[in-house]
Amino acid sequence: MKFIDLLTRIDRRIIYLILFVVVTLPIIFPSARAVRVMPPVEKLYNAIDNITEEKALLIDFDYDPQTLPEIEPMAFAILRHAFAKRIKVLALSLYVQPLGLAQNALINVSEEFNSRATTREDSIIYGRDYVFLGWQPPPLIPILGMGESIINVYKTDYYGNRTDTLPIMEDVKNYGDVGLLVSLSSGDPPRWWIEYAQNRFGVKVGAGITAVSASEFYPYLQTGQFSGLMVGMKGAAEYEEMVQTELGMVVRRKASESLPSLTYAHIVIILFIVIGNTGFFISRRKQQRRQP
Repeated sequence: MKFIDLLTRIDRRIIYLILFVVVTLPIIFPSARAVRVMPPVEKLYNAIDNITEEKALLIDFDYDPQTLPEIEPMAFAILRHAFAKRIKVLALSLYVQPLGLAQNALINVSEEFNSRATTREDSIIYGRDYVFLGWQPPPLIPILGMGESIINVYKTDYYGNRTDTLPIMEDVKNYGDVGLLVSLSSGDPPRWWIEYAQNRFGVKVGAGITAVSASEFYPYLQTGQFSGLMVGMKGAAEYEEMVQTELGMVVRRKASESLPSLTYAHIVIILFIVIGNTGFFISRRKQQRRQP
């Protein structure tokens, strides 16, 4: 009986302590484990992989510090894929807040490649291999304007360079020269790209979103409006898995390292739910037996 009472009266501080341990230990001692790649992520990977030499990849960075743990690993993985395949990258933000995060991702991944480069051809060079267009308010102006001319919307890049002087922009005039647009966002921008850029100009769209937004955006994948989709930390880890297995790039995989914390936390929560309910039903049955 004492054991049954214990099941129903576990101090919540014990639960919080156990959760703290199972969440922090995998972060302190990170270990990237292989994950199973699901079709939505595989579709996005293949869509980027099939971008032809004359086309570019357009990435919209629209995540903030609150959603950075989920979406930044997606950005790193996509940039690694694009740079490894020598796909031209155009980066922008529809909001001002993500500008620093976008710049950080672009600089870190380009430096990662350049640290291993031996020649100029092997290097990732700004203006030749990628450009950061920056921010142009309000959001619908660049979305619609780039269908006609990208350099007319972004006359200068994030660093103040005239975009019409950059070699990468010589062959990238509008959406007709964009093989795929990927929106990395925790909000509405993926929908805007479909409603205004895809419906009007026919550009292919993919997305990386937070886990809580999954139910909102899965219908766009099912209808074929999304060429692929990454959802939350799991989606980022799946893309990291493909980058490593398909391209042979052995680098730090932040999303894959974070998955054990999420997995163990969910297991602990489910376990305590089972324990609590088991204790409750046993106690109730015993009380019913005592009643005349």
